[in-house]
Amino acid sequence: MTNVLTQPRPIRLKGRSFLALALSPELPFEDWLARLDDLASRSAGFFLRRPVVLDVDGLDINRAELRDLVSQLGTRNVRIMGIEGARPSLLGTDLPPAMTDGRPASDFEPPAEETTEPDADEETVAIPVSVAPAVKATPSMIVTEPVRSGQSLFFPEGDVTVVGSVASGAEIVAGGSIHIYGTLRGRALAGTTGDASARIFCSKLEAELIAIDGFYKTAEDMEPDLRGRAVQIWLEGGTVRTETLG
Repeated sequence: MTNVLTQPRPIRLKGRSFLALALSPELPFEDWLARLDDLASRSAGFFLRRPVVLDVDGLDINRAELRDLVSQLGTRNVRIMGIEGARPSLLGTDLPPAMTDGRPASDFEPPAEETTEPDADEETVAIPVSVAPAVKATPSMIVTEPVRSGQSLFFPEGDVTVVGSVASGAEIVAGGSIHIYGTLRGRALAGTTGDASARIFCSKLEAELIAIDGFYKTAEDMEPDLRGRAVQIWLEGGTVRTETLG
């Protein structure tokens, strides 16, 4: 019997962007891993099922040290999907692939604005001194239901407002500020794309972890007299500050 060969369907390849955490280790690795263990012990499941990029740019390490670091992270259930900033000589088939051109997700402009917004050079020359340039609205997301345990809400483009509570084991990750009109029992990470001016507001603070621009506090670090109260949280000189509202 003669086999009839049919034209195979082409494999469809698509480009797609995903949000990942970037870890920037510091030397010596033993001390840095100890601090990572401290974070993980006080915020269970923080790295669970989450893609992570390892940024080793500027570190004076060899391939064996990099391999050992990736292995150490693996034993902590931190799955490295790629390595950024590594010299080609450091990488190989036994390590995650190289990642390049990583940038905060907020750098991507909405298509509707790209077609109408003038180029930077034109804006500098053409706008008269007496006319203020238009202020571009910050994208925002409004969640009208409580965020349940196990849920993760990612919005790197701007602010997140939750009209309800955030349960223990739930997580809000925003490129801008976070507003919670209820109890914050889970984790809230604001300014994740480098916005150090972002803030966190909640009607009742019972959080497992709060963070702004990568600087964080766990439940054990928070002032006891602020728990259960309406607060605002901001970053000041690399320190997370908290005060009551009203």
